[in-house]
Amino acid sequence: MAEKRGITDVIKDVGVGIFNRTIGRLRSSGIDRDNRLTEAVAKWSGRNGKTDWRVRLQVPQGTALEKFFFTNNKLLLPLRDSRGMFWPLTPTMQLAHSASYDALAQTHSNYPFQAYRNSQVQSINLIGEFPVQNQDDARHWVATVNFLRTATKMFFGLSTSGQQDLKGNPPPILHFSGYGSHMFDKVPVVVSSFNVELKAGIDYISTQQSDVYRDNSHVGAAFNYNEEDATWAPTLSNISAMLTPIYSRETLKNFSMSDFVRGKLNKERGIGFI
Repeated sequence: MAEKRGITDVIKDVGVGIFNRTIGRLRSSGIDRDNRLTEAVAKWSGRNGKTDWRVRLQVPQGTALEKFFFTNNKLLLPLRDSRGMFWPLTPTMQLAHSASYDALAQTHSNYPFQAYRNSQVQSINLIGEFPVQNQDDARHWVATVNFLRTATKMFFGLSTSGQQDLKGNPPPILHFSGYGSHMFDKVPVVVSSFNVELKAGIDYISTQQSDVYRDNSHVGAAFNYNEEDATWAPTLSNISAMLTPIYSRETLKNFSMSDFVRGKLNKERGIGFI
């Protein structure tokens, strides 16, 4: 004889099923039944160079600048593998193109003639949030700020190892990339200005730019904490940058309007026209 079951029993069974599925999701994300964290780690990395379409500023590969920025440099070590900084969250971006015309006034005419002068790509304004959840993120944030500080200064002052060949040069030209081949791909830019907004009421995480930081998968390794080298990074901040596209005369010789209209940005030469 079949057991009679009321609506309460059915609800209990359904509730158990939902509970079990919830536990499964928690376990897959690194939390067990007792709400204890296991191996779940939040981090910014996870994509390789071919599939990473995040907005980034990079030092040109294989140049003297790459050695200058990242060789034996604990401070910028978190940025070494990516050769620069990136916005971990999708930033707000303002991009404008313009074509300039001069109005030629004509006697006894209601409308002036428009004489074309030139076309121009305006500076690109970027602003995005930088969340920091652990010491590795904090190291990355500290390295990012110092990367931008360096990118807005010329090579001036006392010579040190690696700077002799660059002494007297203006601020470095970086490559701006993001969102795939037909948006921004190795666009040569200079950082005209940058801003870091340190918000009120935000917690800070202490970190140290240490040798223990080897790759993006490293989390929580012990190090000898030195108060003199300690830096505090905000758990949430905004970093904005004004990027100005810059093309040399030699670079412009490689521009082709017929290739440009077909989406060919001369990537084989490492030039990104926008």
